[in-house]
Amino acid sequence: MMTTIPDCKRALPLQVQTLIDEDLLHTLFQPIVKLDCGEIYGHEALVRGPAGSALEYPDALFAAGRREGLTVELEVRCALQALKDWARLKLPGKLLVNMSAAALARAVSDAYWARGLGLCERIGITPADIIIELTEHERVTDIEALRQGLTRLRRLGVGIALDDFGDGRSSLRLWSEIQPQLVKIDKYFTHHLPAHAEKLQTFRALLQLAETFGAQLVAEGIESPEELRVLRDLGVAFGQGWLLGRPGPAGHREVLGPAAEVLASADIAVLPELRRAGGSSICAEQLMLTAPALHESASNEQLYRLFSAHEQLHAVAVLDDAGAPVALVDRAQFIGRWAKPFFNDLYGRHACTLFANASPLIVDAGTGIEALTRVLTSADQRYLREGFIITRAGRYLGLGTGEQLVRSVTEARIEAARHANPLTFLPGNIPISQHIGRLLTSGREFVAAYADLNHFKPFNDEYGYWRGDEMIRLLARVASAHCDSQRDFLGHVGGDDFVMLFQSDDWEQRCELIVERFNELARKLFDAAALEAGGIMAEDRQGNLRFHPCTTLSIGAVRVSPGSLHRSEDVASAAATAKRHAKHGALGIYVMAS
Repeated sequence: MMTTIPDCKRALPLQVQTLIDEDLLHTLFQPIVKLDCGEIYGHEALVRGPAGSALEYPDALFAAGRREGLTVELEVRCALQALKDWARLKLPGKLLVNMSAAALARAVSDAYWARGLGLCERIGITPADIIIELTEHERVTDIEALRQGLTRLRRLGVGIALDDFGDGRSSLRLWSEIQPQLVKIDKYFTHHLPAHAEKLQTFRALLQLAETFGAQLVAEGIESPEELRVLRDLGVAFGQGWLLGRPGPAGHREVLGPAAEVLASADIAVLPELRRAGGSSICAEQLMLTAPALHESASNEQLYRLFSAHEQLHAVAVLDDAGAPVALVDRAQFIGRWAKPFFNDLYGRHACTLFANASPLIVDAGTGIEALTRVLTSADQRYLREGFIITRAGRYLGLGTGEQLVRSVTEARIEAARHANPLTFLPGNIPISQHIGRLLTSGREFVAAYADLNHFKPFNDEYGYWRGDEMIRLLARVASAHCDSQRDFLGHVGGDDFVMLFQSDDWEQRCELIVERFNELARKLFDAAALEAGGIMAEDRQGNLRFHPCTTLSIGAVRVSPGSLHRSEDVASAAATAKRHAKHGALGIYVMAS
């Protein structure tokens, strides 16, 4: 029931003490929903002051309470009011009540303890029906007192939750200290979740933490079906937000219709992929070879003896008195000079810096591999032959080789491409396989489509890789434009091969539009002569010169019924077979059943 201010008091400044004394506070209830089944788990109690007053909403109400020195008393009174209002409504599930550490300490003190227990007994509430949400985390100064209060509550069966984790005030240490059964994740991480891969990764990390600490997550602020579907598919246990149910004086007996449709649907979310910087975890130190060095005063004769003693050395670093590198000597070049007549007689006693590279590449041990790739494109290719010097805090550690760098960069790029194609930035093989696996697990019917270009190699050979890349990017743009980003998954296997995993009912029409639009736009990448001729003369795969029509798109699609295929590789193989039928039959689209 909503409270109002008596007419005789409207002209007076409203005081929090008045609201407490005259019982003018009331409670709204917002549901918390089980995301695996759509059932109401409980309600959060949200206090309100008199309707239409300056103290109707919590921010103003508690600010006034602080000014009057009534913060703790106001919180306790709100909690007691929530108990009475909730008992009257007989709402399903748990009641979640917000309290700060200070208010919680007051509530479990002897003066309030008997009062609270007596109230629960009178109105028919058991302590097991209640969960206390701990708020204002940064103000927890006496963790031991808080722990004792929580222990007293837990003995009665009262649950504990941590509110607004991730809002900038929350503490991982507090989570570990109080061991809550629920942790409510701040709405910042839920907002626009389907479009932000970094938020998705945060939820995944929090789910791992929750498993470690024996807690379950509540995602706050769910406002769209797409956010709800992603959270459900991630395995977040509970959700709260306007899509599920708005706060109201009567609470909710069931989840709102749009949310119920999402939770009952077998459709899975298309999870955003985090773009990976290839080999971002690899640094220069991991490429390092432990190698002896020489002081800059050492002679060429000493250098020769060092190379003779260590035949595997490709180079030797030259250091100053402080152990900092000042030059690098390449083995092949030095040995070549040494073998010349009279070299030892003329230069043997000269300093080893005489024929050294005085400007070698020097990198810190922590330098990432992406920064090191500049060596591969540098105009000075000595770095690939001689390698580079690795230091820490300016002092010599060891050497790196161009061969090892090329191999590491290549491996890193290959691994990165398995997650996201570097040309189109679309998901690569690993995310494609993972999404197919999720579709198979969901038990819903879906369509796997494999798209491939016809006569692309002659085009690429005739016009060069730059225009070939442009055609591949064109296909990515056209396919992206005609896929539902929330229901259909688009991945780039590599080259001119793309995979589309459709949950959209109109998938066939979408494929037709993709083929039609691509074929139209691809013609603009040919020159006028080729367009007039209808294609180009170029060598085929056997090296024979022949005529090739303009590049077009073929899509092979396979309907995957529940239980018909069991592994992601089986789905990929079936889609590839459908694609071959489409290409060999010169068809735009070929459809087959699994």
